This record gives sequence, C-alpha cells and structure tokens, in this order.
Amino acid sequence: MQPSGTPSAFKTVGGLSLALGLMTTVQGLATLMMLAVATLAPVVATALDVGPEVVGFQISLIYISAAFVSALAGTLVSRFGGCTISQVAMVLGALGCIVIASGSLLLMAFGSVLIGISYGLTNPAASQILNRLTPSHRRGLVFSIKQTGVPLGGVLAGLALPGIAILFGWQGALYAVSGVGFLMAAFLLPLRSNWDRNRDRGVRVSANLLSGPVLVWRSTLLRALALMGFCFSAIQLSLMSFLVTLLVKDALWSIVAAGVAASVVQGFGAAARIFWGALADKLGKGIQILVMIGLITIVSSLAILTLSPEWPKSLVMIVMTVFGAAAIGWNGVFIAEVVKAAPHGNEGAATGGALTFTFAGVVLGPALYASVHNFFPSYASTFSALAIFPVLGVIVLVFTLRKSASN
Repeated sequence: MQPSGTPSAFKTVGGLSLALGLMTTVQGLATLMMLAVATLAPVVATALDVGPEVVGFQISLIYISAAFVSALAGTLVSRFGGCTISQVAMVLGALGCIVIASGSLLLMAFGSVLIGISYGLTNPAASQILNRLTPSHRRGLVFSIKQTGVPLGGVLAGLALPGIAILFGWQGALYAVSGVGFLMAAFLLPLRSNWDRNRDRGVRVSANLLSGPVLVWRSTLLRALALMGFCFSAIQLSLMSFLVTLLVKDALWSIVAAGVAASVVQGFGAAARIFWGALADKLGKGIQILVMIGLITIVSSLAILTLSPEWPKSLVMIVMTVFGAAAIGWNGVFIAEVVKAAPHGNEGAATGGALTFTFAGVVLGPALYASVHNFFPSYASTFSALAIFPVLGVIVLVFTLRKSASN
C-alpha cells in the first residue's frame, strides 16, 4: 500500500514541508549548474575565442548525459536512497562547474557530462523522498511545486551569474555555483540516515541498469506518459530556446525587451506548474489535465503563425504567456502521474525511466526546430511544424484513456 500522507509517514521521514523545500532547492541548483555556461556564453566565448553558438553543443551534451543516467537512476535511488543520491547530484554538479572553469574545451566537455549526470539524478531521488510523504490527494501540487525549481533556477542564473562574472570573472561565477552545490550536499548530510533508512542494500546496480525504461515500457499507462513527456518536452525546450530570437526577428523587439519577455514567460510557466498541479489534485484527473495542457499548447503554437511587428506588444505577451503556461507548466502533473502509476517501491525507477524519454525530447526538439526553420518564412511559423509533437502527445493520452475506460 502506498503511503498516503498519514501522520506516521510524516514522522518517519521528517516532514513534507522540509523535504519539499530541500528537493525544490536541489532542483533549482541543478538547473543553475546546467545553465551556468549558457548564461555566461558571450563572456565565455570571448575568453575561449569560440562562437557563442558553441554553447548549444554544451547544452545538448548535458541533456544527453542526463538521458543516459536517468535510465539507471531509479536503481541507484533504490540501492543508496534518495537523500544520498541528491547529495551525489550536488557534488557531481559542483565538480562539473570546477572542471569547466579550467577553460580547456576538452575538460569543459567532461565537466558538462558531470553536470548532466547530476541533472539526471535529481528527479528520481526527489520522487522517492516526496512520494513517501505526500498524501495522494496532494501529489500533483507537491510535485508541481518541486518542479518550479527548474524555471526558478533559470531565473537565478540570469539574475546572479552575470553580476558575479563582472566582479570575479566567468570562472569566479562558476566557482561560486560549485560552492553552493557543495554546501547543499553538506546540508543534506544530517537527514540521510533518516530519509534513506528504507533503501534496499540487496539491489544489484550492475544487473539493473535499464530497469527504469523497461519498467516504463511494460506498463501501458507509464509508456503513454513517457511518450507524452517526449513530445511535450520537445516543444517546451524549443519555446525556451527560440523565444528571444523569435521576438527579435519576427516582432522586431529589442534584445532587452525580448529578454524581459522571456523572463516573464518563464515566470508564468513556474506559476502555471503550481496551478496545474492544484487543479489536477482538486479534480482528481491528472491525465485529463495533461490533455488540456496539450490542447492549449497546440492552439498557442498555431496562434503565433502570423506574428509580425504590427501585433500590439500586449497581444504578443498574452499569447506567449499562455503558450508558456502550457508548454512549460506540465512537468509537475506529469511526474505526479508517473509516481501514481508506478508499482509501490519503484517510484524512483519509474521516474528515471520516464525522464529518459523526456530528455530525448529535449535533445531532439530544438535541433529539429533549427533544422526545419529554413523551410518556413519566420521563426513563429516554424512552430506550426513542431505542433505535431503536442498533437501526438495528446493522441497517445486520449487513446490510453479510452482503452482504460473500455477495460
């Protein structure tokens, strides 16, 4: 029987509020580490005498590493415990930042792999900890709040790192990020014996490297959610990657105005994660909420087909914030539904397995957008092609719902 948030469950692990706050912080810091070089790209590129676009390869390397480690993250969580794996994630990310600060392109690639491993470990570890504490009727809200760490980490990167780089150089900014990562790992140390006491020391890591993806693929509902995650993440990262360029090139906004707009859209995406999670809990229909989010994403991606400099800025912001609320806001409900559908004791494995597909979508989406852009008259109209991703995601979910209803 899954824990449903009884008082004894809260006492056993140490409190939902504490766990939620710390896991959200871990998620935010992992995102900060991932985006550090991208945020400082102009400065780093000048120092290394390379083009700023090279950062795209660095981000892809991070997500590819995250995708691979997600496949085995659930097994690692079962063996060592969610708190320990969260500590490992923080240490690896901190070490990755230090290695990148070396300034060697080869070592920077290795440091990016370390950050990718760190990023891929965070969600499965948090899922194991939070699932044991969260009442079933609050699961969507709790996991959605935890997922706000992703956009908030991006906001923190944009606000803090440029200023630190001005004072101490881009390498000093990376050292500062690594220091925070080490501090977070140390802060979790006193909680490890309590939070990880249910770990299974008999799990053989080497024999279960693909347990997460295999577990997901064998379950009809988990497989549908994973495929949906692949589709939704592809258009999410495309929006986040090309929003500023879209506004500058298609709407003729200044780079400053476009940057502010992107921050607003990110902020609405973070708030929407909480809204969608609360709504899913209130209605008790997480899958249906994901279908609704997918439909809004489809409509939004098609609504900007004719975006031009003649559009009022207020209209542009309304459309883009709605787009962001859907395309960025789905993750918490998604993870909550994965945890709900997972066999008892395998929440971390199911989360890691599902995120393997999600990270694959993250890698594919922006690359595909860049590849097909030349076939379309504008950046905005290119989203008409990528609308196929949320369309397929919605179809998969609707088909699964109908199949479940007929059984």
